[in-house]
Amino acid sequence: MNTLLISLIIIVAFLLVLLIMVQNPKGGGLSSTFGGGGASMGGVQSTNTFLDKSTWTLAAVMIALILLTNFTLRPDTASSKSGLKETLDNRELIEEVPETTPAVPVAPAENSEKPE
Repeated sequence: MNTLLISLIIIVAFLLVLLIMVQNPKGGGLSSTFGGGGASMGGVQSTNTFLDKSTWTLAAVMIALILLTNFTLRPDTASSKSGLKETLDNRELIEEVPETTPAVPVAPAENSEKPE
């Protein structure tokens, strides 16, 4: 299920990139290429409207697919433990183990009373 959703996300992302690349940043888009600006050539004048609507539609579909993938992803299908969780678990284990021997030997204090 997740593989299908991720594949659909990749396809939608590719189509979205293509649609954005076709659009003209100044608002001309395909209509200025085919229609010469004001001329209407077989409905090319409304190409910008089509590109705008299809861009917004694909963006909405992509968001919906991403959210659906996020909600359907189960912890057991992902890796057993995330790297952060594993690191935190290891750190807790290290902190729980008490040190039995000091790392540096303790020297006797100089001001201690010496037996006479």
